[in-house]
Parts: sequence; C-alpha cells; structure tokens
Amino acid sequence: MIVGHSEYVAADSLWLDTIPAHWRMGRLDHVARAWPSNVDKHSVAGEPPVRLCNYTDVYKNASIVQGMVFMAATAPPEQIERFRIAVGDTLLTKDSETADDIGVPAYVEYEAEDLICGYHLSIVRPIPGAVEPKFLYWALSAGPTTGQWTVLASGVTRVGIRAGDLAKPALALPPMDEQRAIAEYLDREIARIDTLIEEQQRLIEMFRERRQAVIDASFSTLGEPSVQLRRYIKFLTSGSRGWGDYYADQGERFLRIGNLPRANLQIRGDIQLVDLPAAVTEGSRTMLREGDLLFSITAYLGSVAVIDGDWVGAYVSQHVALCRLERDRVDPRFIGWFMLTTTGQDQLNEGAAGGTKMQLALDDIRGLRVPTAPIEQQRRIASHLDRQTAKIDALVAETERFIELARERRAALITAAVTGQIDVREMV
Repeated sequence: MIVGHSEYVAADSLWLDTIPAHWRMGRLDHVARAWPSNVDKHSVAGEPPVRLCNYTDVYKNASIVQGMVFMAATAPPEQIERFRIAVGDTLLTKDSETADDIGVPAYVEYEAEDLICGYHLSIVRPIPGAVEPKFLYWALSAGPTTGQWTVLASGVTRVGIRAGDLAKPALALPPMDEQRAIAEYLDREIARIDTLIEEQQRLIEMFRERRQAVIDASFSTLGEPSVQLRRYIKFLTSGSRGWGDYYADQGERFLRIGNLPRANLQIRGDIQLVDLPAAVTEGSRTMLREGDLLFSITAYLGSVAVIDGDWVGAYVSQHVALCRLERDRVDPRFIGWFMLTTTGQDQLNEGAAGGTKMQLALDDIRGLRVPTAPIEQQRRIASHLDRQTAKIDALVAETERFIELARERRAALITAAVTGQIDVREMV
C-alpha cells in the first residue's frame, strides 16, 4: 500500500499547496538549462548533413531512442554544436494551436554527433548533481508543470512558450536519492499502465475488424453489386451554399458534414441552428424526410447516414448529398449498410479520385452499384446489422472508457509521485 509522507509544509506556490517537509521548491532554471531551437528543415549546399529530431518525434513519443527515423537536413557547425541533443535531455514542444497542448516532453535515450533538435522544440538539459535527469522528465510531464506552461503561453493564432519563460516553472524537488527512487518507480509503473493501454487498443482494433467482417459477411451471399443506385432514386440533391451566414442560437436544425457518422448510420454531434430570412425559399428542397439517405461528398468520404424521426425537418449543407429512395423497392438502411462494406467504401473513394480535390458529384452517387434482394430480406439484413454492430460498438465504448480511466490513473500517479503526495521510497 502506498502512503503519503509523515510531515508536510506549505509549498508557497500557486501550483502546489504542500510538499513533504524534507523537500524544497525551486524554479526550473535552478536545476537545468533550457533553450529553444531555431534550426529549420532546409538543406543548404556546403553545410554539414544532420538529422533533425522534430516536433512530431517528440509529440508522438515518450522517448527519443535509437532506431527512430529522423529527417535529413543540413545545419551550420555552430547550430550543430548548440542544438545537438544528449542522453538525459528532455525535449519539449514549445508551441501549438492551443495553450493546453504545449510543453509535451520526450526523454532523450539516444544521442549522435549528427542528431540535433529541430524548430518548434526546446532543450531542457539537467545541471549535473542538481537534479536526476529522469526525475526531471517526469516532473515536466506532471499536471502542475503543464498547467504552468498553459498560463505562460502567449500568441494568437499559434501560442508558444517564449524563451524567457522556459526558466519560470516551479518544481517540487526532493533529495537526489529520492528523485532516483521516484524515477525508478514511475518508469516501472507507467510502463505497466502503458502496456495495459496498448493491449486495450489492440482489442479495439480486433473489435473493429470483427465489426467490418460482420458487415461484409451480411452481403456476401448476394453476389456482386449489379444495379446502379439511380434505379431506386426518386430525388437527389445537395445543400445550398452560403448557409453559414444564417447560423443562429435559435431556428431550424442544420445538418453539417461533421454530423455524418463514420461507422454506422446514425447522425451524431452538435446540432447547428439556422435562422432563415423570409426571402430564402430554397430550403424545402433540402429539408429532410424519414428514411432519407445521406452521403458526405466533399470530406470524410465514405460517411453515410439514414434519417430517423429525430432529424426529420432539418436541412443539409452543401457538403452533403440527400438521396431519397423508392422505399417500396429498397430499404435505405440496406443501402446504407452496404455502403459501409469494404466494396461500398471502395466505390465511394474511387468515385472521388482523380481530381485535385477529393469530392463526389451527384452523378457519382447515381452510378454507385448496389446488390439486389427482396425487400423483406433487405430489412432483415439491415436489422441484423443494427443489432450486431450495436453489440460490438458497446464493447468498443467500454474498452475506450477503460483506456480513458487508465490514462487518468497514469496522469494522477505521475503528479502524486513528483509532488510528494505519495512516498514511493519503499516501493523500489
């Protein structure tokens, strides 16, 4: 059982209330040097070749290790000397589109003469004897530190950590032997949590593969799709342009391309409302009815939906095709589920290929080939897929929730260890 320390004192910090009595508070620049890189991605004739550790290498990886593939570039000798990374460094992402997405750390476990830190990153190098390098990495990963980066960030369209602010974050600093114990404990425990998360992610992949197999198998006895969808279409259109000007807090519902699902037939997401001027009379053309089949035509190609009662009367955007079928001959859900088969998805993506912009024309929708079956069989297939995919989706949602809880546990454990909320010295 993990317990706290026997005695705590006030931390005198905006970010921590208390710390263990034998710990101290200090700024990052008390224990490390930190500086931003300005190495760009260009190659210049006559400059020495280098490998760049770039933003995505740090953002997507907890560690920089041997075997990673880095970008080839060149740099002048003075930049190579200044920005060459070393084992024990922590690299930080120093800017992003939002303030809560900066200061993401990666620990350097591999160094080479030609491997340097690229633009959009900062190097944090521990001062020997002042801090345990891996403890510093974990401290920079903790919520109190990432929260400070959020406050220190500046900018409008893109926010970042200014060079002068790299030194400012406050850290809780235990004695060196305890830093090593905390680093060892977190290395072990976080590795276990990460392994568990990876196993659950693989399980989700298996569920999704199974789901696709169930959809494909449901149509396998019907043979190759032999009929063009145009045979069953009563009405086909897309939404009018410029309705973004009518967005409002009250009014009629407006279905956008982001509302179309990626894996089933049910509309999702936030509802946008539009307040239509009296002069706008074209709305009736794009007003949804029960059973209308929708296709994404300018993005998220392959997304389809079938309208049920909740969305009847809403309008569609210009990025969505509204397809109204002869429902006495074909079940819209049958067609919708077929379009989610591997064969159906291939048709939608192939229909959009070849231009400078991936999109489908209404004639591409008319030309889609679909299987034939008696209407009662169509309904049985659609209902079967409604049930079976719902079961699998529930398993995916349950597993995703487990992963979310594991990530919360991961973050809480790091913060608890590096701020002294728990005493891990007897756990290593």
